[in-house]
Amino acid sequence: MSLPTSTSFDLEAQPEEKATHFVRHVTVEHEDHDHPPASAHATAEVAPRLTSEFRTLSIHVENRASPTEGDAGVSGAIRNKAVKDLVSLDWHTISVDEALQRLSVSPQSGLDNSQVKRRREAWGKNVISPPKNNMLRKVLEWIFGGFGSLLFVASIFCFISWKPLGEPDPQIANLALGVVLLIVLFFQGAFNAWQDFSTSRVMSSIKDMLPSDVLILRDGNKVKLPASELVNGDLVYIGLGEKVPADLRLIQVSWDLRFDRSIITGESEPIAGRVDATSENFLETKNIALQGTHCVSGSGTGLVVQSGDSTIFGRIAKLSSMEPSRMTTLQREVLFVVLLIASLATTIAVLIVILWAAWLRRSFPSYINVSGLLIDIVSVMVAFLPDGLPLAVTLSIAKIAHTLSQHKVLCKSLVIVETLGAVNVLCSDKTGTLTQNKMQVVNVAVEGTGFEAETFGDALSSAAPEVAFNLSQVVAVGALCNTAVFGAESKSESARPIMGNETDVAVLRFSEGAMSVDALRGQWQEVFKVNFNSKNKYMLKLLETTLPNPPTPIAPWDHFAPADSLLVVKGAPEVLLPRCKYALDPKGGEPIPLSPPVLERLTRVQEQWARDGQRVLLLARRVVRADEIPKSADPLSEEFGELVETLRDNLIVVGLVGLVDPLKPGIADVVKTCREAGIRFFIVTGDHPTTSVAIAARAGIITNVGGMHGFADLPKEGRVSSLGSDEKANVDVDIGVDGAVDVTNQGIVITGPELDQLDAAQVDQLCKYQEIVFARTTPEQKLRIVNEFKRRECIVAMTGDGVNDAPSLKAADCGIAMGDGSDVAREAADMVLLDDFSAIIVALTYGRLVFDNLKKSVLYLIPAGSFSELVPILSNVLIGVPQLLSNIQMILICVATDVLPALSLCLEKPETDILKRPPRNVKTEHLVDWRLLLQAYGFLGILEALCAMSMSFWYLHRNGVPFSNLILGFGNWPGLTDELLFRAQSVNFFTLIMMQWGNLFATRGRKLSITQHTPMSNPWVFAGAAAALCIGIFFHYVPWFHGVFQTRPVPVEFFFIPLTFGLGLLVLDEVRKLIVRRYPKSLLARIAW
Repeated sequence: MSLPTSTSFDLEAQPEEKATHFVRHVTVEHEDHDHPPASAHATAEVAPRLTSEFRTLSIHVENRASPTEGDAGVSGAIRNKAVKDLVSLDWHTISVDEALQRLSVSPQSGLDNSQVKRRREAWGKNVISPPKNNMLRKVLEWIFGGFGSLLFVASIFCFISWKPLGEPDPQIANLALGVVLLIVLFFQGAFNAWQDFSTSRVMSSIKDMLPSDVLILRDGNKVKLPASELVNGDLVYIGLGEKVPADLRLIQVSWDLRFDRSIITGESEPIAGRVDATSENFLETKNIALQGTHCVSGSGTGLVVQSGDSTIFGRIAKLSSMEPSRMTTLQREVLFVVLLIASLATTIAVLIVILWAAWLRRSFPSYINVSGLLIDIVSVMVAFLPDGLPLAVTLSIAKIAHTLSQHKVLCKSLVIVETLGAVNVLCSDKTGTLTQNKMQVVNVAVEGTGFEAETFGDALSSAAPEVAFNLSQVVAVGALCNTAVFGAESKSESARPIMGNETDVAVLRFSEGAMSVDALRGQWQEVFKVNFNSKNKYMLKLLETTLPNPPTPIAPWDHFAPADSLLVVKGAPEVLLPRCKYALDPKGGEPIPLSPPVLERLTRVQEQWARDGQRVLLLARRVVRADEIPKSADPLSEEFGELVETLRDNLIVVGLVGLVDPLKPGIADVVKTCREAGIRFFIVTGDHPTTSVAIAARAGIITNVGGMHGFADLPKEGRVSSLGSDEKANVDVDIGVDGAVDVTNQGIVITGPELDQLDAAQVDQLCKYQEIVFARTTPEQKLRIVNEFKRRECIVAMTGDGVNDAPSLKAADCGIAMGDGSDVAREAADMVLLDDFSAIIVALTYGRLVFDNLKKSVLYLIPAGSFSELVPILSNVLIGVPQLLSNIQMILICVATDVLPALSLCLEKPETDILKRPPRNVKTEHLVDWRLLLQAYGFLGILEALCAMSMSFWYLHRNGVPFSNLILGFGNWPGLTDELLFRAQSVNFFTLIMMQWGNLFATRGRKLSITQHTPMSNPWVFAGAAAALCIGIFFHYVPWFHGVFQTRPVPVEFFFIPLTFGLGLLVLDEVRKLIVRRYPKSLLARIAW
């Protein structure tokens, strides 16, 4: 195939400073007739009204700074070298022929294999080298992240309390406490490093699964290869929605070719692609397509002139600095927990200091010295904080990474899964998302006569010549008005490979089955083309031929002259029919006028096919006489495009084709599961409303097709009372929390034009429907739909695969793209489903599970790690009894015995009802709320603290020190020796450990009993409980620790008696859960965590 040197058209082919943007032409090509194009959403608040305003934004490159932001941190020499390199680039100023000659590439066949091999050896693969890791910074983050900095400061205070504040009698326990905190700090850092490494490795392996193939010309064949295999001199074909794989010198473009360069230049509008240079600046000229930018309209061919690190994107990557990342919902929740509990700890510490300074220091000067006060404050601060929480978050995210990798789900940020767990509205595109995007022509109709596609070839061969000629025009126009192309034949494939969007591929395969498409296309030469886009919803080609005898689909009655042209159009029937004046006669002969009966027959066929879930396309044509196009007209000019627009009239309807796109396996189950989980599942598509409703019914999104509401059922006053009595029977009216009326269990179908006519009251009523099909929507309208639901405080997920979906994917709380979708959609989304759409259920489950498990971890950590450690300190200060839990034991509970069981809760399997609950309300349901604090402090904490303190006092009483000798003693405790105190403290310690066993098994389930959510589903809880006990025994039974940590062994009964306390706690919680399940509206249920 020969590539012309210059066949470009540009609306902005004028001096840069006077460039004018023509709204009618600045459109976005669409690779699928279901999807409109991508739009801009700088604010994502209102749908833009002008086409030139809506486009794909800089796509999810949040960690890259703009080219100028990183300059401050780059040396002058490197910066100057980069500037000189850019200035020296001249690929944009030389001609296409010179560029091809410079790289020794043939425009007919591309590079050969030997050239490719030599160039790859010389320049390497087309990949950008990853930035160098700042290992020192990483190490510091591993060690001092989370509560690491607090532990480090606390250890310093312990050392200061030992010496010099402890002089003249320094306590070895204070030194030991400081050493323990440092050991814990470095163990935590090692754990963070391991999790960071393992999670990064898993996510890197998932990213490698992302498709990144490009269509190129090599050895005379069009082949698809990974973008990394490109070398300088390759000829690359760029189409709608694709990311530019290298810096390209454009050598052939369609008139509507547009690139989104905002990722590189910050340009807020799509930039036209053209063949000739428009600027001396390499970054601003329009005949260069820069790597990393996206094609948002049209198509073209480019010559690779720079690859890998040599590209502009690669150079910027070297010069740019890293932007600080934004906090996610989960990170904000964790920060909220830390700040809340830290505030409580600080308040208690300040209260202790005040009491010591104002009262104890004066009344009991020898009771607590400065060193002891400082250790008490350290103990309160360290013990009060849930030190295991950062590790729990890290482990939860690592678990998510592993699980999602198994299901081939790629998250740009793992914590976005938690946001997905709170989603209550899911808007889904249809083609390629719910359906397989494997189109097949199944029906053909000429006027009102229908044929099955499989037997259409037989009908042609058996029909009379005049009939066969008219019928064959459907095949011919389908082949000519088509962007799909044939690939190189392969022995391993039975059918000839076709590359292009699935709709065009299906039509071209149908045409190839009836005639030789290559021969037909060879008889016509393309003069002008308009690619399908969401605004026009049609594709158009203007063709001419030099053959003396005009080829198909020209008929004798066309009276076609050699200077005439052929205009072929394909698109939505409702868009093209008003432009048609005639229709082909299936009986042969000249076309017949498009009278009302003929129009009614065509409409009836369209509606019938649409009800069967088929996509319907209308094929039309007309002959353009030579005198209708001035001889001086330039096909590359703006005026020519406007002229062709006026010629798209008086068309002849050639026929209708019906295509089917089967649902993906398991879609109905996915929809059912989402609805059971309290998620409203909507279709937002560019397809015909009847087709959309039929597909929605098959997927289970619509349950009552016959009772569907429409535009007329949305009265301006928005009253539910306007519904008929039969309709009211199918509508449940719920009064929401804010007093609004929520209409549920009812379906409605609304088209894009109808959506634009709705007033605010009607939109409010529309947003309350349980089942909605949005049809014939444009990207602006998709964006508006997402924003309307977000404005009503819904958490919105959007799924899609096309360029037209990118704005709404970016605006949604969680954008989900398909792995085989467009590059633009994949990069706009937060999550990519690489394999099966049903994997979204896994993501939903783990989105809810990560929040559930973190709540469980926090609830486990607070009772013993905060409240039960606070009580001994407060009782020591306020009522003068001995501190019945030593500071070192408090630290051991917080950073050792409680951590592993808390981590085991992060590995809990989903409870069976996790997708039966309504989604989490992010406004009112936090990781820690008053319900959880009530459970932690008011129920678990009080029980554990009272039991632990009682066991210590009972032990002392048995050994001759009654409670009356201790209360209000403030250091004067008759009969109390250090040995008895150390053993009483150890009794308190082991009581808390054994009662935490009961807390662990009770906290595993929020509402389900231990028999419904059995511990065997998570054997790690047994390991965590055993590890906690073993750690306690290790520090209390190894003699070396007796002198350093002042720990002691305890009598055996102080293991078994606390065990019964733990069992009692578990039984009490089981009774609480039973009441919550049996009486969901009871007071206990309303305050349940």
